[in-house]
Amino acid sequence: MSIADLRQEYSRQGLNEAEVDPNPLALFDTWLADAIRAQVYEPNAMTLATVSAEGRPAARMVLLKGFDAAGFVFYTNYTSRKGQELAQTPWAALVFWWGELERQVRIEGPVTPVPATESDAYFASRPWGSRLGALASPQSRIINSRRQLEQRLAELQAEYAQRDPPRPAHWGGYRLAPLSIEFWKGRPNRLHDRLRYQRQDDGSWRIDRLAP
Repeated sequence: MSIADLRQEYSRQGLNEAEVDPNPLALFDTWLADAIRAQVYEPNAMTLATVSAEGRPAARMVLLKGFDAAGFVFYTNYTSRKGQELAQTPWAALVFWWGELERQVRIEGPVTPVPATESDAYFASRPWGSRLGALASPQSRIINSRRQLEQRLAELQAEYAQRDPPRPAHWGGYRLAPLSIEFWKGRPNRLHDRLRYQRQDDGSWRIDRLAP
């Protein structure tokens, strides 16, 4: 079978703008909870798209680690490619895909680093090995071999065997403040439902239906 022959028909209930919550964060919370209950693999996994100063886009998968009225939070190495691009162009897009539920969410908005205290608290909550990994990896940089990483990790395991590793200054969180959130639901005949929420100047949200 060729890629062109792949087909997936959608049959679950659609989206009605007259029935959805007027607050997109409440709807997102419901959809994320549905994905968790459905045991979707890595339900908090999302594509993060950034752009360089030259206008060249890049995308990768990261994990959502929190969200509230202020925005969506993820953590990474500030000196990584995504970190450098966010420093140059502090805007990004997120995409969640929950295929088992025939749902997608797209989010766009400006990005800012979270306060150091917030990054400290999250870093301290991570497994010991993950904290050491953040210290060991010069993310996005060229390295000679995997053995280089493993040797550095072994050194850190010995150094911090009896104490907690500190959060490195080059590692922390970002928060994307949503200006646009689009909910997509697969429907028969490719006539999918797309409801886009856009934040207004007064803080309210406008809902529009988009053609699929």
